[in-house]
Amino acid sequence: MLFKVADAALGHPDEPVRQVIFPAVSGGEQTLRDLVHEFKTKGPAYRTTVQTTLRASYTNHYRRGLIALLDTLEFKGNNTAYQPVIEALELISRYAKAGNTTYYPRGETVPEHRGTAGDWENLVFKNDKRGRRRVVRMVYEIVTFQALRDALRCKEIWVVGAHSFRDPEEDLPKDFAARRVENYAELRKPLDPRDFIAELKAEMRAELDALNTALPKLDWVAISERKSGAIKLTKIGPAEEPRNLRKIKNEVSRRWGAVPLIDMLKEAVLRTGCLNAVTSVAGSSSLKPEVMAERLMLAIFGYGTNTGIRAVASGGHAHSEDDIRYVRRRYLTPQIATDIANATFTARDVELWGEGTTTVASGSTHVRAYDQNIFTEWHSRYGGRGILIYWHIERGSMVVHSQTLRASASEVHAMIEGAVRHGTTMKVEGNYVDSHGQTEIGFGVTRLLGFDLLPRIKQINKVKLYRVESGESDLYLRLTPAMTRPIRWDLIEQNYDQMIKYATAIKQGTASTEAILHRFTESASHPTYQAMLEVGRAQKTIFVARYLRFRELQREIQEGLNVVESSNGANSVIFYGKGGDIATNRREELEMSVLCLRILQAALVYINTLMLQDVLADPEWAKLFKPADRRGLTPLFWQHVQPYGEVRLDVAKRLPLGDGVGAAQPGGPE
Repeated sequence: MLFKVADAALGHPDEPVRQVIFPAVSGGEQTLRDLVHEFKTKGPAYRTTVQTTLRASYTNHYRRGLIALLDTLEFKGNNTAYQPVIEALELISRYAKAGNTTYYPRGETVPEHRGTAGDWENLVFKNDKRGRRRVVRMVYEIVTFQALRDALRCKEIWVVGAHSFRDPEEDLPKDFAARRVENYAELRKPLDPRDFIAELKAEMRAELDALNTALPKLDWVAISERKSGAIKLTKIGPAEEPRNLRKIKNEVSRRWGAVPLIDMLKEAVLRTGCLNAVTSVAGSSSLKPEVMAERLMLAIFGYGTNTGIRAVASGGHAHSEDDIRYVRRRYLTPQIATDIANATFTARDVELWGEGTTTVASGSTHVRAYDQNIFTEWHSRYGGRGILIYWHIERGSMVVHSQTLRASASEVHAMIEGAVRHGTTMKVEGNYVDSHGQTEIGFGVTRLLGFDLLPRIKQINKVKLYRVESGESDLYLRLTPAMTRPIRWDLIEQNYDQMIKYATAIKQGTASTEAILHRFTESASHPTYQAMLEVGRAQKTIFVARYLRFRELQREIQEGLNVVESSNGANSVIFYGKGGDIATNRREELEMSVLCLRILQAALVYINTLMLQDVLADPEWAKLFKPADRRGLTPLFWQHVQPYGEVRLDVAKRLPLGDGVGAAQPGGPE
């Protein structure tokens, strides 16, 4: 590119740059702008700016707090490779009150560790006025704390008495050996690694053989040698349009009118009895159960709409702001959302909605937050400050799990956590995810935990299929351009028991998936991690072969992920306060907002489910309900919902639904 620019400039030295230089580069002006941007954000000038800024901030402000932590926390490590970092912390602590000493004294042993090399090396080591190589004290402290951060993430260094950053050996179940048979049975895995490997091999051979045989008949996929990638998959065509769903939704609006969102929450609470457990626990309280229930509903509405407790407290009721805040602190729990979800599963008409689903779709939503303090995070993909909310939503649009994530967090661990610990009566056997979920470690962990990972693969042209064994290059000739090396079964066999131990830790909750994956990804050479990757590569090969062969699976995953997009649309309607921006960076407040948003959405889905069942119970409307309408039917719609206005909570006023509490007025389709 530089040659082309130079050649064009020398050939036309007197012509304008825009007419000579830009056309000489592939992509023109935009390519040159991208190059300049990359240099400014990743080049040496940018690194120097970051180092200078960080050094100034650390010296003038952050140092006092970090140094004080060294007197409070005790750091230990099980890996001798990280011992120099612990020794460096001891050195920093000894010289913490040495004043403005620029260098460590000559003769002092200064441990060199991973942080003292690389980009910071020229700043850590300087020559003094006599030309002697010295260690700059403040810079050494910065790189040591950076090395400590990285080591804590993968638990190569841990903190005595901590929980999240405790000794990694404590993450594993202590009675694993004594309960080995039970643990394997809980994960539905054979005790002998050879049986596990034989099962994987059989599935791989079956799927690869089926794809190789069916490939000539599949007009939507082609596999051949290409620079852009061996696999070429055409897009799925549009499905038949459900023509009568709009009429059905309009009938819901006609029968029930504009329903205030607070009334939908109230109706869901009263019908499901989700607050019964809360009020029974508070039996010794002087508050009456009905009063506590009203205050909890107001708290849920205030947090879930993002309008706040103060705004809700000024509505048409007799509860003060302090009263609402008190019950929120004491009694608002995630079990409320779980109970509404379970009640929805029970209330569904099987003939209308089908049998209970066993798959969930998961994805994240970026919610903006005020830039108030150092805990506000910037997300590079979404381009703004805020937090991530990670949702698990079943095919019927009911949210079964939600959690908050840091902007830098891996969504793979969030997917696994929600599928394993959603807490509802639903049995999760499959998880639809977007392209973030197609990681090999994700496939490996989900295989060990016993549910299917079903991602949408955007760059499928570059995906590789692994061979079962070496020396089988003559098998699956039609798939050869997309094939790569065989699976390392010996690695799986050697680490099988350890993999099951980590999977058991995730299943039983003795360690979070995030803690385990952090430890592995920061130390990629870990043998158990390498074995899990091999399991993931085998499972991904099985999935991709099946994904390419079945158009129905591709459409199923696409429709599942569309549920997440619809949920995000509902969230923007419900979470309308303050323009959708969260005004706090306190973690407990963030989690409370997310929980209450989930409860409101669950209440919306529950009431809409009952309304749709009332409408479609009418024979005249049932006649209009075609297969295409059944495929597109969802209880997640809000054209009849009134989320705004004064909050008027009247428990005596009920929605007329056709199950014994009032009667809805039927009306035939026009």
